[in-house]
Amino acid sequence: MELSLCSYSFHHLLEAGKHDVFQYIKDCHALGCTQLDLWNGHLPSLLDDDSRSPSSYTLEDAQLSADEVDYLARIKAAADTAGLPFGCLAVDGAHIYEDSPEARRAQQIKAYRWLNIAEQLKAQQIRIDSGGPSEMPEDVLEIIVTGYNDLVPRARDKGMEVVIENHWGASRIPENVVRMLEAVPELGLLFDTGNWPAEMRETGWTQCARYARATHLKTYAFDHDGNETTVDIPRAMHLLQDAGYQGSWGIESVPREGDEYEAAQKSIALVRRVLGTTAN
Repeated sequence: MELSLCSYSFHHLLEAGKHDVFQYIKDCHALGCTQLDLWNGHLPSLLDDDSRSPSSYTLEDAQLSADEVDYLARIKAAADTAGLPFGCLAVDGAHIYEDSPEARRAQQIKAYRWLNIAEQLKAQQIRIDSGGPSEMPEDVLEIIVTGYNDLVPRARDKGMEVVIENHWGASRIPENVVRMLEAVPELGLLFDTGNWPAEMRETGWTQCARYARATHLKTYAFDHDGNETTVDIPRAMHLLQDAGYQGSWGIESVPREGDEYEAAQKSIALVRRVLGTTAN
């Protein structure tokens, strides 16, 4: 069984200055994970300056400095010491769709940069969001498909797979996710049990499980018996299994209250229990 925990699960500790990427690696090792699913917020020194004008981006911005390469090498060495490969790098801030060609070009260059970062970590997958409005007319779909068709072979050449997540914008709508995945056959899905509009969750689960290449089993709250009280995680997992899912069981723990580390422990225990029941 492959098991992973997205580093966003510790974002409050990160914001409080009590966590970093090296602690994340240690925590995943202690929790029994088999791979690292890093969120790029855990690499703050590599994040882009949001105040920059889109017109200021050039291809040189996709390149990494010697100091950045050294920093990534230290992260990779820590992961190697822990015996944990990098699975999916979840990237915020390098999506495909923007209204203007200039803004789209800036996002494309940011995506190239994150591909180079993921390559240094030898990540197996990289999540790049689609962006775009929820109604996603054909002209928007065409721009998104063109963007992914540019990134997918670049990622393949670096030994990784591009995945889209049902996350925000156009990708929150199940029909849109299917349209994008069908239009770009090599594009995979990071299947998040949340993020759908509440009335579309069932449709999202049943229509999109067959495309899953990675997961965010999203947990919020637990009862005294260790069961998630807000979403039927066992059912989502069984739907994925029935659809032939073979990837890592990735967790994104986002507790509504309480300790993030404890919530991660409970989430992992739940997933192990469901998989153990299935095995029996």
